[in-house]
Amino acid sequence: MQAQKTPRSNQSRTEATRKALISAARTLFAKNGYADTSTPDIVKAAGVTRGALYHHFDDKLDLFRAVVTQEYTTVAAEIDASATASPRSALDALRQGSRGFLAAMEDQGRVRIMLLDGPVVLGPAELSRIDRETSADSLRLGLEAAMQAGELKKLPVEPLTLQLSALFDRAAVAISAGDDKNQHLEVVDAILATLAQVKERS
Repeated sequence: MQAQKTPRSNQSRTEATRKALISAARTLFAKNGYADTSTPDIVKAAGVTRGALYHHFDDKLDLFRAVVTQEYTTVAAEIDASATASPRSALDALRQGSRGFLAAMEDQGRVRIMLLDGPVVLGPAELSRIDRETSADSLRLGLEAAMQAGELKKLPVEPLTLQLSALFDRAAVAISAGDDKNQHLEVVDAILATLAQVKERS
């Protein structure tokens, strides 16, 4: 019996150590930024050995990548939860999803990790890959659904997704710096209304 439980016990400890490292790194990256966070700081905060860190991650960059992936996954879940909360239409789901995104990005540490340090440390190409793998291109799929439903003008989807995504990111950075979120949402709604091909029914 004991022999059967040992692998599970080892796996549980391994998962707990990995989670502790990611959690500690997330806290420090959010507070101090990537450049000013050292691996000894992370190890100390996680309560593990330096060897444990390098057992789970190649280096600080690899650990940062894991933290960024976790943040993208969390944000994607909030977007999906907002977009599927009884939308009246595909266009309304886009509006609700934009609210979920900006609500999730009210965390200043998340903004720092995803939008400030992320592009510098990992580069835009890798961030785009992480975004695709974690959110399943929720914005692009939402735009396609609205176009197919005749609620948005037919436009090239990839450029539109890229430009709207940049708009949302800049809004999140501005809001984290003190801008009024409602004013930014008002602009987002106006842009979506301008893109609308037909008027939504009330």
